[in-house]
Amino acid sequence: MSIRFEGVSHSYPERGQVLRGLDLDVGPGEILCLLGPSGCGKTTLLRLASGLEPLQAGRITLGGQLIAEPGRETPPEGRGVGFVFQDYALFPHLTVEENVAFGLRFIPRGQRKWRIMDALARVGLEGFAAAWPHMLSGGQQQRVALARALAPRPSVLLLDEAFASLDARLREQVRDDTLHVLQEAGIATLIVTHDAEEAMFMADRIALMNAGQIEQLGTPTELYLTPATRFVATFLGEVNVLPARVHAGRAETPIGTVPAPEALGNQPVQVLLRPEGLRVMTAPSADGPAAPLAGDLSGCGAVAEVEACRLLGATTLVHLAVPDGQGALLHLHARLPPGVWLARGEKVSVAMDPQRAFVFPAEAP
Repeated sequence: MSIRFEGVSHSYPERGQVLRGLDLDVGPGEILCLLGPSGCGKTTLLRLASGLEPLQAGRITLGGQLIAEPGRETPPEGRGVGFVFQDYALFPHLTVEENVAFGLRFIPRGQRKWRIMDALARVGLEGFAAAWPHMLSGGQQQRVALARALAPRPSVLLLDEAFASLDARLREQVRDDTLHVLQEAGIATLIVTHDAEEAMFMADRIALMNAGQIEQLGTPTELYLTPATRFVATFLGEVNVLPARVHAGRAETPIGTVPAPEALGNQPVQVLLRPEGLRVMTAPSADGPAAPLAGDLSGCGAVAEVEACRLLGATTLVHLAVPDGQGALLHLHARLPPGVWLARGEKVSVAMDPQRAFVFPAEAP
């Protein structure tokens, strides 16, 4: 079943307007992540969908049926919407089984036990029915909260920063487990997060929000490789900022050129380059020609000096200093395969991968 938001706006007296005419559809079985900085309206949208906030403007439909418009609200218990809160909201005086049963008060008693155990089995906690919340790890508590939300078999599932309180290593495992549970359940799911990596891992589509509106909506690949705005490019991952000017349809930078949109004309622009798009080649030596460290470097753009080199596990992060052509140095980051090692002070050649470079108007100083 799908959920649709049409022209949704909302404001708070102390914060002003937090949603501005937002339109969004979440299809049956789709996992959609609401991504964005704090205060952009992500959690407010979940609260409106669940009925925890009255709708001020617009309308919300579930499976084509109206569930909210100004002055007309289906109560939360009648919407068929499950909610996993950031702090899990487990009842400390109830066992795991009793917590999961809380959402099944209107289910015939004969079916409750089966529903409870089925929900716990989905999250791998069937052996913890008699445990108390304080006896569980953070990851297990999160899975109990997910089981409680799934037990009533909702039409839509909402998760609000559900992994934020977990440490990094546990968060990766719980996210992976939760993704499999959600895919198997086949329920339209709306996940709020401010973590771009988490959104790209979990989502079929991402709605990147900014100041109460959707800045760009699309698959993780679309947002990462074809950002519509500077905000999208920078929020989805680290970028190097290169000054440039458009000439003959190309943006010219200190390390090479890339195609530029015609609409930019000849105005000053900036090229945003992902660290993995900064290609590096060792300088020629007496023992042989230059050796590429990352991709094809035909026509390298500039010579850079290595300032630092750090192994980060899956990648090697290299800090580089490149002359900007105006008497100053640009500080750039490159991400190379693990095992590559460059010494501080070493000279290398650098160029851009056009697929990882994005051209936007220059920001005002």
